[in-house]
Amino acid sequence: MSLIVTMSDTVPGREIESVVGVARGNVVRARFFGRDFVAGLRNLVGGEVPEYTKLLSETREQALDRMVRHAEELGADAIITFRLATSTVMEGTAEILAYGTAVKLK
Repeated sequence: MSLIVTMSDTVPGREIESVVGVARGNVVRARFFGRDFVAGLRNLVGGEVPEYTKLLSETREQALDRMVRHAEELGADAIITFRLATSTVMEGTAEILAYGTAVKLK
């Protein structure tokens, strides 16, 4: 069975046996000049900036994968109360943090 990840505080149909800790995975990404140049041009006309949409989507997935790996290292069967947070580390960089409660199921 693969690890279950849910934003709720329970796993439907399953009982939580124990909490094994906080699982987390983070990624810090910096902007890239080439991408920024194209995005800046798009910004002049407005609308979505697909270069950044793709970058952030990939970064969220990487943070989620790291969180799942951490939970597996803790011996968890599931992660409940999964959340994503973002912050600016310095100008031109952003951190995406995936975190949740790693649990063992009965």
